[in-house]
Amino acid sequence: MNLCVVLVEPLYEGNVGSVARAMKNFGFHELVLVNPCKIEDFGSAMASHARDILQMARTYAGLPEALQGCNLVVGTTGKRLDEAQHHLRLHLRVPCFTPAELAGKLQGKEGTVALLLGREDCGLNSEELALCDMLVSIPTSSEYPVMNLSHSAAVLFYELSQTDNVDGNKVEMASGESLALLQEKTRSLLAEVSYPVHKVEFTLLMLRRIFGRAELTQREARTLLGLIKRIRWRIASCKEPEMQSDDENEKNEKK
Repeated sequence: MNLCVVLVEPLYEGNVGSVARAMKNFGFHELVLVNPCKIEDFGSAMASHARDILQMARTYAGLPEALQGCNLVVGTTGKRLDEAQHHLRLHLRVPCFTPAELAGKLQGKEGTVALLLGREDCGLNSEELALCDMLVSIPTSSEYPVMNLSHSAAVLFYELSQTDNVDGNKVEMASGESLALLQEKTRSLLAEVSYPVHKVEFTLLMLRRIFGRAELTQREARTLLGLIKRIRWRIASCKEPEMQSDDENEKNEKK
């Protein structure tokens, strides 16, 4: 498993440097920054011997571009989703995974996992969480649940670093392109069966989380794509006689 750490709009260079240092502590090296603050001497000093990770970090203006090529997207949140509104709890699937549970889910998987860490003041927003296949939250004290960015990163990195310590057969995860195509074809299928428009986005989000928890392999994703293709073909073939009948009626009316 290749872990890609994605910092979304970090506000303080010191935190960016500290995250880079924690990454190197636990053997991770791929850092991606989305619309970050300016990284100057203080950020470099906080990185200490992990300055090379800062120097090699890739920077993007938007999150979708930063996630290109990733097999699985994991979002982090310190929010207590069990206290959120009912419809949000249903679609965010409370409770989130703990770091240890996430590590267990990723054990033996091959591919690139993007771990999203949000802004220091408000974390990831709803649109960014909707791009995630899985959610992880550190079970902190209710007295003060929100952790410092670099501290939470260190906890996550420690747990995820343990996934390489167990030998076994490796399983190739579905590519990001296959998962995106699966979402696109599912959206088209919902439109063809006249699925209620106001439910489409929440349904697609729910399916994204289901597929994420299932850790689809490339073969499984292709099988699902083939199934949807077959369903859509069948729907289209059933509509053809109706269309032909309508055409014949129009011709008869003209006569």
